[in-house]
Amino acid sequence: MNKNYYAVIMAGGVGSRFWPLSTQELPKQFHDMLGTGSTLIQKTFNRFENLIPSENILIATNKKYEALVQKQLPKVTSKQLLLEPAMRNTAPCILYSAFKIYNENPDGIMIIAPSDHWIDNEQEFLNNIQSSFDFCAENEALMTLGIKPTSPNTGYGYIQHEDSENDITKVLNFTEKPNLETAIQFIKEGNYLWNAGIFIWSVKSILKAFETHLPTMYTLFSKGKKSYNTVAENTFIEENYACSENISIDFGILEKASDVFVLPVEFGWNDLGTWGSLYNKLDKDNNQNATVGGHVIYRDAENNIVRTQAGKRVVIQGLKDYIVVEKDDVLLICPKSEEQEIKQITSDVKTKFGDKFV
Repeated sequence: MNKNYYAVIMAGGVGSRFWPLSTQELPKQFHDMLGTGSTLIQKTFNRFENLIPSENILIATNKKYEALVQKQLPKVTSKQLLLEPAMRNTAPCILYSAFKIYNENPDGIMIIAPSDHWIDNEQEFLNNIQSSFDFCAENEALMTLGIKPTSPNTGYGYIQHEDSENDITKVLNFTEKPNLETAIQFIKEGNYLWNAGIFIWSVKSILKAFETHLPTMYTLFSKGKKSYNTVAENTFIEENYACSENISIDFGILEKASDVFVLPVEFGWNDLGTWGSLYNKLDKDNNQNATVGGHVIYRDAENNIVRTQAGKRVVIQGLKDYIVVEKDDVLLICPKSEEQEIKQITSDVKTKFGDKFV
């Protein structure tokens, strides 16, 4: 394996749209969401191990999830953990990881990916990453993977790219989640891709981009140059991380830089952002009911997703297009058409029942 290859798995989110399964104490990336026998973060780590040395796979997460990461990924050493003392979006996390890798290997090429996405064709994914690594090794470029859209989905950001005979093309524009009319127009135009939030670049290129476009943040983290990968690293991060700007890599760097490229890809991607997106990935019975965990009898019921404790016996009568989720002493029953309300539901639960239930 190429020792210049690195991965940074971002695993600090809460996944509140998957309440009540996903909570602040045990977010969705630490769950086996599809009943495969592995949690999402385990699947992501194992996928990268096929291309990247395991010791070069870093995990960026909130410090309160340190024990969870070490339990689920026993190969990972403390040196591979980037423990964030405060939530500051993706740009500070990526800059921290770039400095850390550069300190160890200035020739490093890194991929940044979420811990909770689902990929059907893992070999195709690895082929795409290899192509991206090759490109970034030869060019001063910031790269992203763009998912070829299958529908005018309004839940994703979009990437507009140049028309080109090459697989890797120049990015023209990033658009945040559009309305339906705009998304339909994007699909018609044919040169728009979904933004999957997966990025590839050399550490030299991304550090240069930060120095140019987010100089204050660059200066803040560069003060710790001598601390990275030493016993002083955690202290430096504890004292300085919260001082960084709260901004995404998209807004902070990619929308400003001129050397941004995209590789259009098709490897069966799903961001698993909602119960509805999970439903789309699950096997279903003849009436399009999806079950995870329990044993369910469906009577005059269709298009439901039911997630319960392992072995739970459940009977669903006369229910159509619903989400039914049980976890310990919490039960959620919600129409699939209203799953966008789940974030607000968690707020109501916190107010009425207390923090320990969210």
